[in-house]
Amino acid sequence: MDNVEEIKAKLDIVDVIREYISLKPAGINFRALCPFHREKSPSFMVSPEKQIFHCFGCGQGGDVFTFVQEIEGINFVEALRMLAPKAGVTLKRQDPKLSSQRNRLLDIMEIAQEYYHQQLLESQEATEVRKYLADRGLTKETITEWKIGYSPDSWDDLTNLLNKKGYSDNEIFLAGLSIKSDKSPGRFYNRFRSRIMFPINDYSGAPVAFSARISPAKEADEQMGKYINSPATMVYDKSRILFGLDRAKLVIKNEDLAVITEGQMDVITAHQHGFKNVVASSGTALTGDQILLLKRYTNNISLAFDMDKAGQLAADRGIKEAMAHEMNIKVIVLEDGKDPDECIREAKEKWQVAVDNSKHIMQYYFDKIFAGFDLEKIEDRREAAKKVLPILMKLGNKIEQDFWLKKLSEKIEIDERVLRETLENIKGPKSPAPAKKERQSEPERERRSREEMLSELLLALILKFPDLIDYIINHIQIDQIIGQDNKNVYRSLIMYYNSIIDSQGSPDNETRISQVNYLQFKNWLENQISTQAPQVAEGQIKGANNNNQLKLLDRLVLLGDKDFYSLEVGEVKNETIKIIAWLKKYYLIHRMKEIEKIIAESEKEGDKDRVEELMQELKVLSDEMREIGD
Repeated sequence: MDNVEEIKAKLDIVDVIREYISLKPAGINFRALCPFHREKSPSFMVSPEKQIFHCFGCGQGGDVFTFVQEIEGINFVEALRMLAPKAGVTLKRQDPKLSSQRNRLLDIMEIAQEYYHQQLLESQEATEVRKYLADRGLTKETITEWKIGYSPDSWDDLTNLLNKKGYSDNEIFLAGLSIKSDKSPGRFYNRFRSRIMFPINDYSGAPVAFSARISPAKEADEQMGKYINSPATMVYDKSRILFGLDRAKLVIKNEDLAVITEGQMDVITAHQHGFKNVVASSGTALTGDQILLLKRYTNNISLAFDMDKAGQLAADRGIKEAMAHEMNIKVIVLEDGKDPDECIREAKEKWQVAVDNSKHIMQYYFDKIFAGFDLEKIEDRREAAKKVLPILMKLGNKIEQDFWLKKLSEKIEIDERVLRETLENIKGPKSPAPAKKERQSEPERERRSREEMLSELLLALILKFPDLIDYIINHIQIDQIIGQDNKNVYRSLIMYYNSIIDSQGSPDNETRISQVNYLQFKNWLENQISTQAPQVAEGQIKGANNNNQLKLLDRLVLLGDKDFYSLEVGEVKNETIKIIAWLKKYYLIHRMKEIEKIIAESEKEGDKDRVEELMQELKVLSDEMREIGD
């Protein structure tokens, strides 16, 4: 069993999906509002028996890996890494899927994190660091949870360790853990020495970088600065990382609010005291990529930046990004210019009050700007408007923009029409590109005909009730199935059914039926795809379209569970007969229209023999219509 199959075997897709959304029982399956598009009625189905999900609104579906990739916005290998610890599976480093350079760098970062953490917990050299962290209020549990570490005062301890584990000097350098020596070309030394190591994880929880604070004992003599951070690498781009998001994302989703601070200690202290929806921008302004990361989980953010000059600049730049993406933004104002870490340690109740009383971003700007003007003076009103209007331009939502324009008009007692004209004349800097549009629901993307949906129902009936297959095959032809993917699945079902008969020498009907089930058929179809069998019947579609069949299978099997799980045997047979009758009528009506068109063309050409032949066919079709009845 490889890593993928072992993870699938040990994880229940229902448990994994429940970490993200609320599921409710629906017969033998579970139902929910789809997390991938907006909807009022739940159309998202999860099958614990078949370990798959499908949304009948937007069409998204697949297995546990597909779900995690889609909801987290990560690739397959990242999903593999994320799910492996949940399943208690140790990934094999020699697995070809994990042998890319990127994943070797991730392996290096994971080893470094564990090494630094053990040094902090056990080494004599880290005694003062352990005391410093305790004085800062961090518990042993928090230190362990966040894998805080210590890099010893050594030039080569980490590089030697990694070399012994099979990683080259160049790979260690590319991971950002070493520096090339200027004095000795070809030699490398540790980037981090005598520092407290705060691992920085990506949103899936993999360590990708470090923020390193100098040991308090060496602070006075340090030349490189109190904090140094990992450089940009193949696995670390600081504009795409929010510190603590891997731990906070589900709480952010549940509470529908993200609190953003500047420093790592702010986040760690907040989480230790129960405020687990807090993340950090790590001292830099928020970027468009970071905003898009947050937008997966909430549209509401509260900024808790230090309001000194640099803090205000960082807030303003981040606010510009967030406003352009139509986020609901508030600002947390703390007393006496304290940072969140200090505020929470002194009195966490004050922090909660500050979060609860956070100001809407425009109200924050109004208070900040108007505090410096005397509105009794017309020139101050004009200057205030000049400062506020460009900020209003950043708002991505026109309704919000209109609301605050009215507020400004009332505040400075200037006619709203004048302000609106001024606003139209302002040419501000180009706003960041807006977030991608949400996935549209399937009916909006591609409205399937009633006959195509009936064809899907018929196929779903076969998968749900395999004993119908003989009856259906004998009563409806492939051409009478509507939709190319549906035709392909029906054709494959017939081929699979015939293959059972051929391989077993016409076994009894009960034996055949027992082998016509979703899993048996899916395994057979997957084998057809992998071998790309050349002997498939004429019209059988290979390659990507075979993959379409596999995707459609998951949809069909859940459709059968959704629509037919409560039907009795007699009701199932009646439903099958009705669907076949509808599809036959549709086919006959369209075929008769085609023939009538050809007859008209043949009459114009004077081809009497062709006309007579077509009239005979038309009569046969009419007789079939009468036999079907209403």
